[in-house]
Amino acid sequence: MSPVAVLAGIGSRLPPRLVTNDELAARLDTSDEWIRSRTGIARRYFAPDDMQTSDLAAAAGAEALKSSGESQVDTVVVATTTPDRPCPGTAPTVASKLGLGQPAAFDVSAVCTGFLYALANAAGLIASGVSERALVVGVETFSRILDPTDRGTSTIFGDGAGAVVLRAGRPDELGALGPCTLGSDGEGVDLITVPAGPEARYFTMQGKRVFWLAVQRMSQCAQEVLRQAEWRTTDVDHLVSHQANQRITWQLADEIGIPRERSVSNIAEVGNTAAASIPLALDHARAEGLIKAGDRLLLTAFGGGLTWGAAALRWPAVGRG
Repeated sequence: MSPVAVLAGIGSRLPPRLVTNDELAARLDTSDEWIRSRTGIARRYFAPDDMQTSDLAAAAGAEALKSSGESQVDTVVVATTTPDRPCPGTAPTVASKLGLGQPAAFDVSAVCTGFLYALANAAGLIASGVSERALVVGVETFSRILDPTDRGTSTIFGDGAGAVVLRAGRPDELGALGPCTLGSDGEGVDLITVPAGPEARYFTMQGKRVFWLAVQRMSQCAQEVLRQAEWRTTDVDHLVSHQANQRITWQLADEIGIPRERSVSNIAEVGNTAAASIPLALDHARAEGLIKAGDRLLLTAFGGGLTWGAAALRWPAVGRG
């Protein structure tokens, strides 16, 4: 029997600077009530100038390794849209900062779907026997690519990192990653983008069009994963979707047929952290005791590319980082 990827540890890290809605409202044409009513966000965290994306990733990775009870991995996969530099990738730097020697290390760029793409990549390496143990990190410093005058993006996004450790194991173990599906549509490249060119440095998003596309694509791929896993919607204990917008989370739950109260949400506290949002939500839910060993989790995300994905997971008994 071929090995499967089993989640063995989890960790996360937020940068130190807390940014409230009131702080943003002081310089933008907006208010705390406007932001909360349209996004569900109350606060987010921004990385200081002296903190690199790899610093956040390494901090979350260290917690995940401690949670797993192991100190070494042979593969590091980092999902990010905001790397330390365009070249080389951030993953080798993260591996070096963690003292992991010389593992395979590479970045994945799929914006808000990045963590699921990275998870699938690492799981495939484990299933093929190329890797025995992998560290998968979703990390962003999105604050550095936001137009500070654009209330449509500056009020939504935040910085942070979440990480998991995967190990080779059996499909009947708690923590085994179940069916996974991924997709993309390059025709929507301009809907979520940082345009090319020397003067185009800021992230842009066509929010109204993205809202309904996100709900549609996440619903479709989530239902496909349910079919492959042979789960009914009533079998799902928690829906863990990309934390894009509270209204998207609720609409998605309605579309799939999962009660809204089963949706894991931490967007009010951290905002939209792009590739970091799913592992951050998982770690925060674990810390609060909202998810427990044996729970059936349905993960799904949508991001620039356009990209989308979903995966099934039975939650394991993981230690604290």
